[in-house]
Amino acid sequence: MTDLSKFQHPRFARMYEQIGAESERRGTAEYRDRALAGLTGRVIETGAGNGLNFDHYPDTVAEVVAVEPDDTLRAMAEAAAERANVRVRVVAGHATALPGDDASFDAAVASLVLCSVSDVGGTLAEILRVLKPGGELRFFEHVRSNQMLYGVLQDAITPLWSRVGGGCHPNRNTAAAIEAAGFGIEQIDRFSYAPLRFFPKHSHVLGRARAAG
Repeated sequence: MTDLSKFQHPRFARMYEQIGAESERRGTAEYRDRALAGLTGRVIETGAGNGLNFDHYPDTVAEVVAVEPDDTLRAMAEAAAERANVRVRVVAGHATALPGDDASFDAAVASLVLCSVSDVGGTLAEILRVLKPGGELRFFEHVRSNQMLYGVLQDAITPLWSRVGGGCHPNRNTAAAIEAAGFGIEQIDRFSYAPLRFFPKHSHVLGRARAAG
């Protein structure tokens, strides 16, 4: 098995479990619905966390392979998979070495994860590898603000933020990275909301992209 020791953030994982419920109530659950609506076939989810997406998959999905490197979060995801309305298989792995054959999935999901991976380009290249030609990438991510002053602030706080937030980088231009990896973005919405009561609004993107057919 791939060594996952460098992906372990047990303190952050326990905190994530605690704040997840509030985030869902403050709008994140609705965005998950939008991000996953209409998916079909076999889906791979990169960085599944504690499995908060699982209840939002439509019943047109045949199987979800949910990849999560953190032991604490993966245990929570396994419990969530047992309650899910679709078949979910939770597996140990990380974003730049996905456990899947070439062209073996109809769709991929990146949900609040591309901010925290150490190699965005490598992650997207792996997603592209396991997708069938013409397969979909659904993404829901928080990103660098288009407002100059707030974007500069995000740049300034990123080193500390990533240290305490499980590697999260709030200042990434995720849409540009998706296109640079070879995906064609078919639909994208940009919006801001505050997933936690005492946090400022964050810029987010939600949409779908397609691998070359």
